[in-house]
Amino acid sequence: MTSEEEKRTSRRNFLRGKLASPPDTEAVEGASNEATSAETRPDGAYLVQLARQAMACQFEVYLNAAGPGTEAEGAVAALDLVNDLEQQLSAYRPESEICQLARTAYLGPVVVEPRLFQLLELSLQLHRDTHGAFDITAGPLTKVWGFFDREGKVPQEDDLVEAMRLVGSNQIELDSDKRTLRLAKEGVELNLGSIGKGYALDRCQEVLLDWDVEDFLIHGGTSSVLAHGERRDGARQDGWEVGVPDPLRPDRRIGTVYLKNESLGTSGAAFQAFFHQGKKYGHVLDPRSGRPSTKVLSSTVISPTAALADALATACYVMGPEETEAFLESYPNVSVLLVVEGKRRGSVETIMLGGMSERLLRV
Repeated sequence: MTSEEEKRTSRRNFLRGKLASPPDTEAVEGASNEATSAETRPDGAYLVQLARQAMACQFEVYLNAAGPGTEAEGAVAALDLVNDLEQQLSAYRPESEICQLARTAYLGPVVVEPRLFQLLELSLQLHRDTHGAFDITAGPLTKVWGFFDREGKVPQEDDLVEAMRLVGSNQIELDSDKRTLRLAKEGVELNLGSIGKGYALDRCQEVLLDWDVEDFLIHGGTSSVLAHGERRDGARQDGWEVGVPDPLRPDRRIGTVYLKNESLGTSGAAFQAFFHQGKKYGHVLDPRSGRPSTKVLSSTVISPTAALADALATACYVMGPEETEAFLESYPNVSVLLVVEGKRRGSVETIMLGGMSERLLRV
């Protein structure tokens, strides 16, 4: 039996309850860090949930099923892929392909894995289309502001200027014929944190569809969501219901949307921030100024792919209402919800662009 056949057999036994270890044990081969549950709906339908910790958050897959079976096996295979992608994309792992590229590509062109190269091409295209609001070279800014180590601080001006010298996707050179990457100077970093989770969801979708799973919802840390097919529970049959939280009160919803064969991404800085001399500094940085963006409280994007939704949620947060509205002229298949501070203290107001007013169902 090949290693892949052994892994599938282990998954099958695990999902059918044939292993002695409980579902959430780390000892189960092929299902480490896995949690499985089934929620019974009043009409008798089941919602099967599988979860795994990866990329500093919890990835979860939801399935329509009468009980665990081959569909759940496909979900485990998808979650296996997330672990592999984290090893490739993480800026926090020195041995990852992204970190290795940053260490060597300034010396000369380096060949890049095909799917990663496509992701880099998309990232550069979005950098151009957002006029620099989306930038995968902003890692030095994240570090100088202390957010990389989750210890926020206001940087010295000289340190900020030095970090800005290394920021700018124009310092990335891609050769599509040779599939190589070259960096303009030593110290330029590649950080895919604002697009990586969405990309992982898109890749998970490919795995699930290969397993002939047609109806599922998968998310990474709830801020990146991809839905395919429908939730079959006797309610409305036009996709999966996803809540949009209030950025100031996460226990409350601004509204809900229904997703079908599309994705949603949300960006906000309300709970990843620090105070200095009475001023609040959020972790979403404007790579054009080097400073935290303050135009909106949160940005939610619906788009055809999760990578695009993930990236544009960050970009629209940075751009704010006017720039986002202009940007959407070139992206007619994208809808955006921006949440800004209301006139009354503690209240919020919503700005809906690109057809979002037709998608959002208010609470």
